[in-house]
Amino acid sequence: MLQERIEPAWIDAFESVLRRCALQPGDQVAILGETQSRPVLMEMARLAATRLGGRCFMLTLPSVLGRGEPLTRSTGACPAIQNSAPVIAALAASALIIDCTVEGLMHAPELPAIIQGNGLTQPRILYVSNEHPEALCRLLPDEQTEQQVKVHLKRLRAARTMRVSSAAGTDLRIDLQGAVGGGNWGYTSRPGTLTHWPGGLVLAFPAAGSVNGTLVLAEGDVNLTFKRYIDRAVTLTIENDYVTRIDGTGVDADLLRSHFEAWGEREAYAVSHVGWGLNAAARWDSMAFYDKRDFNGTELRAFAGNFLYSTGANETAGRYTRGHFDWPMRHCTVALDDAVVVDTGKVVA
Repeated sequence: MLQERIEPAWIDAFESVLRRCALQPGDQVAILGETQSRPVLMEMARLAATRLGGRCFMLTLPSVLGRGEPLTRSTGACPAIQNSAPVIAALAASALIIDCTVEGLMHAPELPAIIQGNGLTQPRILYVSNEHPEALCRLLPDEQTEQQVKVHLKRLRAARTMRVSSAAGTDLRIDLQGAVGGGNWGYTSRPGTLTHWPGGLVLAFPAAGSVNGTLVLAEGDVNLTFKRYIDRAVTLTIENDYVTRIDGTGVDADLLRSHFEAWGEREAYAVSHVGWGLNAAARWDSMAFYDKRDFNGTELRAFAGNFLYSTGANETAGRYTRGHFDWPMRHCTVALDDAVVVDTGKVVA
């Protein structure tokens, strides 16, 4: 296992990303963590921000550890803030928030209040994905990824329909009318925005009743909630957003059924977001090199040409649940209004 000690190259990587986030001398920088955060990430964030002249404070909240409920992983919704008004006020008054929480603030209920600022300052948020620093250093953002994400995001937002197919049997139809689209390239310099590092993907949160068809998780696709490559195919029937049937034999299908059922919520079966990866530096096979505790898996969400299907919370559709699955899938074809943007797992420029 790689050691989590501070290396000069890793501090340099943090400094490079913070420069891209337009950190200026004198900026108030909040470094947000929790008791289960990786200490090395918070410390490198502090060192790099201080190098650039940021006025830093570190805020470490108690992690919320569930009892009597299913385990949660990779939800993107950190529960540690607990709607604390002083915490929200401190974050809202910062120019830059470096989010080192385990799950991140992407879907946290407090995010709107934080990101709107305090009337004088509107923060921008960099979520440092809970990865080993070695992975973050490998996946530094660059201009090429930024430009490609912007091009594909424009295509996504202009489209009315998305069609996803594969030789394994996936045949999915997605109505994009009313969907909210977004893109991420690993940094942001604009107040009132949130990004995550690593980046390199585009996503849409469909409106209610927009997704129908068949989704086949084929051998080698990824179940990021369990940090596991699919070993035996699983077929999901999706009707008006909801997984209504899970077909397949073996442990992969059994694990899906078990975790879906554990929540006892119909909303856990519904689509959260759909999209595709655009990061040429990210690798599908990287999960094979890390222990589960070492990585969060954002690299797998972003590797170029994957189709990403996720279930769980979807604010656009008015659905909220802590149950969440992320499935980066290989060898899919993604078409927007019949124009192919991913061809059998290869990005169309």
